[in-house]
Amino acid sequence: MNIFRLAGDMTHLASVLVLLLKIHTIKSCAGISLKTQELYALVFASRYLDMFTSYVSFYNTVMKLIFLGSSFSIVWYMRHHKLVRRSYDKDHDTFRHFFIVLPCLILALLIHEKFTFIEVMWAFSLYLEAVAILPQLVLLQRTRNIDNLTGQYVFLLGAYRALYILNWVYRFFTEPHYVHWITWISGLVQTLLYADFFYYYFQSWKNNVKLELPA
Repeated sequence: MNIFRLAGDMTHLASVLVLLLKIHTIKSCAGISLKTQELYALVFASRYLDMFTSYVSFYNTVMKLIFLGSSFSIVWYMRHHKLVRRSYDKDHDTFRHFFIVLPCLILALLIHEKFTFIEVMWAFSLYLEAVAILPQLVLLQRTRNIDNLTGQYVFLLGAYRALYILNWVYRFFTEPHYVHWITWISGLVQTLLYADFFYYYFQSWKNNVKLELPA
């Protein structure tokens, strides 16, 4: 553990709390992509299979349970809650997200650190997380209606991955033989996908105007 990883974890947790705050208090999921939330649920379900086979620490286990529980509860709310589901914009959230699942699985079967079920699923979760934000970004570009909580949620998600890159850089220079190409490349791709959003987010913050993405 180092300050960059801790900051990344807390930023990731903050993004989840912001989204849950929006759903529970406002009873709305407007501007939120169900497709992205389903992909994140699949990411965490496939990544944390080792929770049943190995114990790292109490902190590690608690964080895994939080992200698993929150991701599936968000999907449930968006699909089944009688008030929340009414605000879901299914007409614009049409990204065919399951078409990116199969390529990620094939890539994981071809490129992994060790050919075991858990390790292949771990690689699959990394590849899928790298592109899971795409339906959300496409939805925001189509609607151009980005409220403050939605903007903060997406920003915090991107910031979490950027902080994890700093964590990897720190570990590379402080830990001998620390090399994880799959994690690094997937994380870099994921962060680059946020670049356009970051630009417009900071522009809106600097000029004190409503956040809008170009169509």
